[in-house]
Amino acid sequence: MRNLPFISTAFSFFLMSSLTFHEPIFAAPDSFQIDAVHSHVGFDIKHMVITKVRGNFDSYSGSILWDDENLTHSVIEGTVETQSINTRNEKRDTHLRSGDFFKTETFPVMTFKSATIQKNNKTGDYRVTGTLTIKGVSKDISFPLLVTDTIQDGYGYIRKGFSAQLSVNRFDYDMKWNKKLDNGGLVVGEKVTIYLDIEAIKKSENKSTETKAMEKKS
Repeated sequence: MRNLPFISTAFSFFLMSSLTFHEPIFAAPDSFQIDAVHSHVGFDIKHMVITKVRGNFDSYSGSILWDDENLTHSVIEGTVETQSINTRNEKRDTHLRSGDFFKTETFPVMTFKSATIQKNNKTGDYRVTGTLTIKGVSKDISFPLLVTDTIQDGYGYIRKGFSAQLSVNRFDYDMKWNKKLDNGGLVVGEKVTIYLDIEAIKKSENKSTETKAMEKKS
């Protein structure tokens, strides 16, 4: 009976060890930051039914957590400064910043955050579902996403590409200004097509060096 405490302790150690070593171990998702110098956030919209006006946003940021082995750990977040809209026409851009459209003084940013990311194993592309907020209005949207393999650049940093094309109805986000043409058409279309070409750089422990790498113009 003197060995009972020893046996009990040994059994407890064995039990704890078994539970510990049999727990599944998942690697943390890779953390990326959008490299705005090498990315593009653009759009186009019908003008007078016959053609399209194209533009982009010059100021934006975002982060991506990516785990291709376990996509439930993956999250895409982005913020765009609405004041930075640029259609190469100052008069038009001033109107777009007004209350008729983005009302940038009240709503300086629009945001997106993913809720789910799923992979199509047949095509290799992805389906992203999340919440887009513009002018204080939040709507759930879903769109296809193309993702490249990771590469290592000449400075030793890991980069990955993400691209998407999606359409939203601007009326859904309280941007309803319009004028009718004589033929019944609208001066500005309702549907806006958004184009995302994102280059992201994997975050490193040396943040100052990483920042320098992202600011390089080449």
